[in-house]
Amino acid sequence: MEHFGWISLIPPILALTLVILTRKVLISLGIAILVGAFIAFDQHVGQALAGIFQTIAALFLSFDTLDEPTISGVLQAIGEAGFVLNNWELYIMLFLLFLGMVASLITFSGGGQAFSRWAAKRITTRKGALFLPFFLGLVIFIDDYFNALTVGNMSRPLTDRYRVSRAKLAYIVDSTSAPICVLMPLSSWGAYIIGVMATILVSNQITEYSAFQAFMYTVPMNFYALIALLFLILIIIFNIDIGLMKKHEVRAKENGQLTDPAKGAVVGDLDEELVMKNGRIYQLFVPILVLIASTVSLLFYTGAQGAAGEGEAITVLTMMEYTDIGFSLLIGSIIGFVTSVGVTLSAKPVMADFGKAIKAGLASMLPAIYILILAWTTIEMIDRLGTGQYLAGLVDQSIDPRFLPVMIFLMAAISGLATGTSWGTFGILLPIAGQMAVVIDPSMLIPMFAAVLAGSIFGDHISPISDSTILSAAGSGSHHMDHVITQLPYAVFTAVIAAMAFLVLGFFGIAIAWIAALILLALVVFVLQVLNKKQTSA
Repeated sequence: MEHFGWISLIPPILALTLVILTRKVLISLGIAILVGAFIAFDQHVGQALAGIFQTIAALFLSFDTLDEPTISGVLQAIGEAGFVLNNWELYIMLFLLFLGMVASLITFSGGGQAFSRWAAKRITTRKGALFLPFFLGLVIFIDDYFNALTVGNMSRPLTDRYRVSRAKLAYIVDSTSAPICVLMPLSSWGAYIIGVMATILVSNQITEYSAFQAFMYTVPMNFYALIALLFLILIIIFNIDIGLMKKHEVRAKENGQLTDPAKGAVVGDLDEELVMKNGRIYQLFVPILVLIASTVSLLFYTGAQGAAGEGEAITVLTMMEYTDIGFSLLIGSIIGFVTSVGVTLSAKPVMADFGKAIKAGLASMLPAIYILILAWTTIEMIDRLGTGQYLAGLVDQSIDPRFLPVMIFLMAAISGLATGTSWGTFGILLPIAGQMAVVIDPSMLIPMFAAVLAGSIFGDHISPISDSTILSAAGSGSHHMDHVITQLPYAVFTAVIAAMAFLVLGFFGIAIAWIAALILLALVVFVLQVLNKKQTSA
């Protein structure tokens, strides 16, 4: 690999700068890719464009890539390979499309609203109403957009009845959706992250574990996501309201005003015209359960086939090691989609509206796929330029490697805040963190991956331009900035604990890090509860 020194920093810095200035992730990544390719191919414009074309083509087709590509050479390589479809990146993209249609049909069928009506007859306390969106968020983990929109709409009728402010509902929805999605491999987030990790592992010739295993190893180290969920449970149990959240909650309890009346009606509230009015609970649960059950079954089945093919004993670990995650996700999503179509058609919908729901589901996933394509292309350019190796060399000279997890966590948080997108931050920082770890200390690879994921979620949580923040507010019927401001102190407390945990992780390991995190969490909750009681008595 040719080393470009400090010049290799230009594409990632350019990407981050443009995103901050323009708030447009796709355009920013696209420009950074063009500049990176121009540098990587020695300012040869034709070869740079051919290199980009080759990288994108390789996401859809399998062929032998060229070190010095030309358009004609790439086309010839594709033809010689027989136009064989790529069985990884393409499968992930198709999975996202089918997932989007499943989510859209579940909403369209009215299954979510039916569940809300059912729950209202069985949940009889305000605390129970607060736990409803939390538990729903844990169950509906397949996608954060789907989670935020579905859980918010399902919970609103019940939380409104118990005078829960829309800001509080939006906080519960937002602080459950992204954290649970980033922890689950069978989600759009999991598929995206595993796809990015797979490219990083291959480009750095890491064979000790698969991308699926690498993702699973990050789960217990994703301190922000896990602590956010634990903190939320304690907030509900002890009824702790911080900052402006207390003002919203007092107004809702005393006057029944669920939003700030001075700001008028909520802008961008969800359009429910297409939602069927005769929805049933099974229209929500059957497609989700079938999707999960079929995908998990396929994971183990393909894993068993792969292990047997390699002459390995068939165990849970070997099945996870040799599983075909892309194929399993794709076929599982197709089965889930067919199930959701059957369930929806059984309710005899207006076919024109049914078609609109399908199109809406496809459209909802296109931005994610666009980011994914550019993220994979960015990884290729960063790998060609050796950006991670250059940064690793700088860090190796001046910084103790044990500080790397907390440093990467803070870098990812700043990026997530500035860009408003976790996925864009994943695409930029995961490959850089991976290359740095490989050069400095390979044992730090998983902690640094986890730090990127955790920091990105925190930055996303406090960013007013975050899609998930906007959708959580919309799905919950909250004013957007009310949600951003009221969620901020909760996210900051969580991030401080997570940062301390990553610092301890680098020096003492995961066990001591979790002990320190839980002690800090207990201390924070105790102090907040005391302060909350003093404010209430005053």
